[in-house]
Amino acid sequence: MKTSSEIKSISRLVGEAKAVELLGKAGFDAWDFSLTGIKYKPENEGHPLRSTEYLKFARELKKIGDAYGMVCNQSHAPFPAWRIPIDDLKRAIECTAEVGGKICVIHPDNDLNAAQNAEKYHTILPFAKDYGVKIATENMWNWDKEKDISSFAACSTAADFLAHVEAVNDPYLVACVDLGHAEMRGSGDGAANMLRTLGKHVQALHIHDNDRHHDSHQIPFSMDIDFAPIARALRDINYQGYLTLEANAYIHAYSPETSLDGVKKLLESLKRLEAMIVD
Repeated sequence: MKTSSEIKSISRLVGEAKAVELLGKAGFDAWDFSLTGIKYKPENEGHPLRSTEYLKFARELKKIGDAYGMVCNQSHAPFPAWRIPIDDLKRAIECTAEVGGKICVIHPDNDLNAAQNAEKYHTILPFAKDYGVKIATENMWNWDKEKDISSFAACSTAADFLAHVEAVNDPYLVACVDLGHAEMRGSGDGAANMLRTLGKHVQALHIHDNDRHHDSHQIPFSMDIDFAPIARALRDINYQGYLTLEANAYIHAYSPETSLDGVKKLLESLKRLEAMIVD
């Protein structure tokens, strides 16, 4: 199986270009293009993804990946997706296509039902098709402050996730299962159950660990998620996509000087999961 990781967390230490380079040096097969720089925030002022040179910037990252034999397998659009200008989502799709990515993760609106979210996805799907990029929706969560636990949101349960995919009913709308979100008590109903329910619709993953209470985004096998049933489910549905990490909280413990060590540890965790899947 092929390995990948988001670059946002590493970029905070060393910048996007160096982040892609570190994944290549560590031995990853692919990189996940984090496109949050597109979104207007004070800290993004002057970011290349917000400039007229955004495609040039994307090409520069692709060259680095190519030099290490890596591809961009997927990207992540800014979020909350449907509360930013649709042109920002289109720019994310353009950038994804420019680097050769096949899937762009665009979150659903947490508080809308399947039919309502389907209307939103249908507004962007024709543009995505023109660029040959599939859109992946993702299982989300809300937070109940009184109970101090996650609560239902769009796609958070297996049944609701499937309802979202079926409401859109288009091969260019696929599922990205966030394993950590699916394991959170209060909102999720188990990653293995979600994978089996969605079956062939699962074409992307976000892999990380947590205490099954908070959205910790830690390195796999460091907290409380049992990855054995997840590995069996991935094998049973004959998952053909990449193993993509979103353990963005883990790398924060490293410095720019030690970041490669952290990236190597991330790859080791994926290789452990891979061995469980193919065993």
